[in-house]
Amino acid sequence: MKYLGIEYSLKHLPELDEGFIPFGVWSEAYLKGAKQPLAIAVERDKGHISVRETKIYGTPDMAEADYRYVERFVKFLLWSIGGFRVYICGCSEIAQRLQKAYTADGERQFDFTFVGQLYERDLEILDLPYDKCPAANEEALPIGGHMEGCRIGFDAGGSDRKVSAVIDGEPVYSEEVVWFPKLNEDPTYQYNEILAAFRTAASKMPRVDAIGVSSAGVFIGNAPMISSIFYKVPRSEWDYVKTVFDRAAAEIGPNVPILVANDGDVSALAGAMGLGKGNLMGMAMGTSEAVGYVDKDQNVLGWINELAFAPVDLQEDAMQDEWSTDYGVGCKYFSQDAVIKLAPRAGIELDPQLSPAEKLKVVQGLMEADDPRAQAVFRSIGAYLAYAVVQYSQFYDIEHLMMLGRVMSGKGGDTILQVCNDILKEEYPELAAKCEVMLPDEKTRRVGQSVAAASLPAIR
Repeated sequence: MKYLGIEYSLKHLPELDEGFIPFGVWSEAYLKGAKQPLAIAVERDKGHISVRETKIYGTPDMAEADYRYVERFVKFLLWSIGGFRVYICGCSEIAQRLQKAYTADGERQFDFTFVGQLYERDLEILDLPYDKCPAANEEALPIGGHMEGCRIGFDAGGSDRKVSAVIDGEPVYSEEVVWFPKLNEDPTYQYNEILAAFRTAASKMPRVDAIGVSSAGVFIGNAPMISSIFYKVPRSEWDYVKTVFDRAAAEIGPNVPILVANDGDVSALAGAMGLGKGNLMGMAMGTSEAVGYVDKDQNVLGWINELAFAPVDLQEDAMQDEWSTDYGVGCKYFSQDAVIKLAPRAGIELDPQLSPAEKLKVVQGLMEADDPRAQAVFRSIGAYLAYAVVQYSQFYDIEHLMMLGRVMSGKGGDTILQVCNDILKEEYPELAAKCEVMLPDEKTRRVGQSVAAASLPAIR
């Protein structure tokens, strides 16, 4: 197969998406002929800088392939690591094209706006010589695994909130309450609900030594900078939003430590606590794709890990993500949207009046009945996943990929897993030997999200 002059090999195309061009596979082929050094550095909060060394062709005939490679590479870094300043070191032509793309009215205007909201400053693309690339400044953050004392663990989901009272690692009380954070424009609603959960858990213990929070969103410190539970809250109210968890904790006690983490990272931490191993990525296929990661020491990297909006497919007529407006990004391959996208191609007609979750249930029901059309859907997602493992392993050191979420339930999830592992064993045996793609075992399932959240902060 060939794309932008680069020959690449793919033995197992997803049967319902034969135009699929996996970025990870194509980039491996692209790099075999690239000779000109290029460095890309991404700077984020607290002066942290991540640097990636790579190569391009740097010749006029390969200019489009060079730009496509670097543009997708930068996009992946912005949605995996995060950052407000990108240094392109070694190619002014590519840097200048990216400067035009990442503006308020450029091709990547959504990404530009997102970064502005996340870091409260405009995204910059800087053009530097290769030898002027800034030095890396990385810092892994030790969180979680603290079991001692009386702790509150809170999991702020989009449709329900869960809280646990945990004493020396054992939950003594848990409750799950339906709430409607995505429908409320006044953030005092979310604050009052969070405080009510904290107070309920606190009432079940003799004291509160620490509070840990798992929540959807991107956080700087404990401040939600982008979060679906504040979806309708106007940005003019964000100073109130940024302190919502800290203020609720202060009501429980003036010196109670609180730590807030992305729910994907807490899922990965729960998996690592269950397995007793690090270098673990948790990947949940549900309403969207949610990803978290802990390193070999079970620390988080301080990355945003929003891989739902990172590219996985280079085909230019791939399905568009309605929110980010980009094509070929993860949420359309590793979520219920992937099932809904592929079902009509398999000959499954879905009632347009059904909700996305109901459409997924229809296809999963057919799968449980061994319908060959549904089997083709989940086999195709398994192929997507195998080639995403190739790509994600180029950016993360992964030894365990734990698959979660409603798409992974039942026979569909078993098929996804089987196809993924079979492809990796055949085409990438070294990667298959290193990276175990799996469902959580029973021990890991017992480390619930709210209990893992409770373990986040150290006691002062």
